[in-house]
Amino acid sequence: MATHLDLEEQEQLDQFKHFWAKYGNLISWVLIVVFGAIAAWNGWNYWQRTQAAKAAALYDAVEQAASAKDSNRLEQALNDMQTGFGGTTYAAQSALLAAKVHMEAGQADKAKAALSWVSANSKDDAYVAVARLRLAALELDAKNPEQALKALDGKVPASFEPLVADRRGDVLMVQGKADEAKAQYEKAWSGLTPDNEYRRLVEVKLASLGVNKSVGDKQ
Repeated sequence: MATHLDLEEQEQLDQFKHFWAKYGNLISWVLIVVFGAIAAWNGWNYWQRTQAAKAAALYDAVEQAASAKDSNRLEQALNDMQTGFGGTTYAAQSALLAAKVHMEAGQADKAKAALSWVSANSKDDAYVAVARLRLAALELDAKNPEQALKALDGKVPASFEPLVADRRGDVLMVQGKADEAKAQYEKAWSGLTPDNEYRRLVEVKLASLGVNKSVGDKQ
């Protein structure tokens, strides 16, 4: 009986050896790839969490410098953020905050630089739209209407389209292009919901151009 079992086990062992000789190398490589992918995925997730934590800490530094109106500290913190974590949401938020502080301090060039960075580098379309709108306003204040229009170029999220049209209308008015401005204000007015407070401001602009929008207009 024992001999029979030994022979059966030997046969199974021989079959396994034959199978492993044929497929063992392939199986080994598959396992290496699978476990390597798992390790890489875990490593990537860990790196992402670590980067997010570092970026959040640096954003705190940006906020503190902004609150203190410390331009030098703010510029340094923003530079560190853009250099080390330029692809994060925190970087765009930091640049928008820095631009606000610079605008309030009358440092238009620094504000423009921060907004231009967001427009060119942020992966968030909403932040890009906000940056373009503010940059256009700065260029308009500086009496650079062509640059203001250029800042408004490019696709923006649908929710921002009325605001971009309104700002473009402002620029066209400065250029003396009343008819084109009117068309942009019409576009802005139509894109804003009736309960939007900003729509009333657009109505005032249209009224100054001879276009009266009644309260009950369903456009």
